[in-house]
Amino acid sequence: MKLFLCFFLTVYGSMHLYIFIRFLQAFRPSRNFSAMMFLFMGLATAAPILARLCEHAGREAIARFMAWGSYCWMGFIFILVSILLTLDIFRFAVMAFYRIRGCDASSANGLRVACELALILAIIVSIYGFFEARSIRTERITIQTAKIPATVNRIRIAQISDVHLGFMVQENRLKKILTIVKTEDPDILVSTGDLFDGRLSRWEKTSNYQPLSDLFESVKPSHGKFAITGNHEYYMGPDFALDVTKACGFQLLRNEYVELPNGIAIGGSDDPAWERASKSPPHDSAETQLLRSMPPDSFRVYLKHRPTVASQNDGLFDLQLSGHTHHGQIFPFYLLAKLQYPYCDGTTYLANGSIIHVSRGTGTWGPPIRFLAPPEITIIDIVPKKPTEKNGN
Repeated sequence: MKLFLCFFLTVYGSMHLYIFIRFLQAFRPSRNFSAMMFLFMGLATAAPILARLCEHAGREAIARFMAWGSYCWMGFIFILVSILLTLDIFRFAVMAFYRIRGCDASSANGLRVACELALILAIIVSIYGFFEARSIRTERITIQTAKIPATVNRIRIAQISDVHLGFMVQENRLKKILTIVKTEDPDILVSTGDLFDGRLSRWEKTSNYQPLSDLFESVKPSHGKFAITGNHEYYMGPDFALDVTKACGFQLLRNEYVELPNGIAIGGSDDPAWERASKSPPHDSAETQLLRSMPPDSFRVYLKHRPTVASQNDGLFDLQLSGHTHHGQIFPFYLLAKLQYPYCDGTTYLANGSIIHVSRGTGTWGPPIRFLAPPEITIIDIVPKKPTEKNGN
């Protein structure tokens, strides 16, 4: 956590410093205004951490107020920096071209115009992204397999991921998500990690999870509800995270699997954040052991929060469901997520017959904004493979 805080403050603080310097150069404000802007930038950098400290201290109303302000600002700054950096690269390229041609490059500077344009575009994109984050899409996948009986019409799985329930994403958002799930009438509901985010102190104090459990109780899949841990469940407090997940009716799959009717086996692993804390065996070896123990004649569904597949595990599962990346949540951060996780979003068919689907996530982390990364609920229909007709029959 200390390393994360150092990294966060360094990167986020550098973004604010970059904007501060560029705006000073472009608009040349008075010394007093510059000082006020500098103080505001410093406070804005620390605000997300201050909100978390208030949350842990049980000051939930203050924490929510600070979080909404600081996280909306965070999304805006991410977008502003991305646009302004792109315009700076373009400006420098034009200025370099002018110099090569022996022309006066000062006319190609345009820093003030670039800052004004970046500011306008960032405001527009932020407003659009705020509403995109609330527009949940239903993504559909159909998989044919000979592993379920031909008499079965289909097995339907609904996947939610990275909901991040806490003081930013609350019951009204969860109700909207589960209303969509109920209309799809799934046989299985799975949560692939980061269902929770934050202490949920108003429930933790009383151990009363009824507001959440009542909502989840309204979804009654015939084959059950299953969940795995993500990294944020660990951050919010391991014991509390496990208690509230179980209270919501989920069977937690912690490096184990269960066999379900109609030829389905479903397994799941803890996120590496939990394994590092518990000093469990290396993640890849524990994962391989679990997958090898699952019955190969069943359609093997594997739940894993982070979308990675070790080379030795390709072929040991039929379908892996993951999340974690949020599709970057705010473009162009998708490009950074793609560098770390090659299977960053969507459905990929692997070399040895396994399939991995990576959800863009159903909620938001931090900024309540998504840009070119709409939230999703995934509906997977597993259907019997139709026999191949021979010529002449």
